[in-house]
Amino acid sequence: MKIAILGGTGALGKGLASRWIKANHEVLIGSRDLEKAKQIAEELGLPSTSGMLNIDAAREGEIACITVPFAHQEATLLSVENNLQDKILIDATVPLVPPKVMRVQLPKEGSACMKAQAILGEGTKVVSAFQNISAELLQTDKNIDCDVLVSGDFLEARATVIGLVEDAGLKGWHAGPLCNSVAAEALTSILIAINKKHSLQHSGIKITGI
Repeated sequence: MKIAILGGTGALGKGLASRWIKANHEVLIGSRDLEKAKQIAEELGLPSTSGMLNIDAAREGEIACITVPFAHQEATLLSVENNLQDKILIDATVPLVPPKVMRVQLPKEGSACMKAQAILGEGTKVVSAFQNISAELLQTDKNIDCDVLVSGDFLEARATVIGLVEDAGLKGWHAGPLCNSVAAEALTSILIAINKKHSLQHSGIKITGI
């Protein structure tokens, strides 16, 4: 697939890009800064032309993934909304509000992903995923002992994203409708608290009882 990563110059964007490149997907690195997008594309072994502005990446991609900080989510989506119509958007946004990132602070819409769906409207299928994965580990070749909760209101779109989760070397689980993204987003603050209290670096979640 041709995957546009909006905010692809950040740690999570680069991590997902590197994994999907290895799985032979075509990746486009989107950014607000064109030169930075081109630089990161080249660092990932892509041609510089694979780095582009977010609005162009959203237009060119078959599917998009947004990996920007919560503070930039709304502005980014508003800038590309017309180019995401009839597409799937994977939203990995976590509503962390510094400095109290160990405290769950969900937006009034319920979750960041629900906010994204409200902004983009019914023409875009928003799917929640990747909130609980270490961006640092994604940029390595290490096996990541963490599962991915995938939620969304469209079963076929969820299945597509679970396929991309597996292509990134992870196990994805159907986690119900998009409103359930509340749980995945809230878990990130809990994992940050666990990391600090127990001197861990990359705590994660696993589904048991298989």
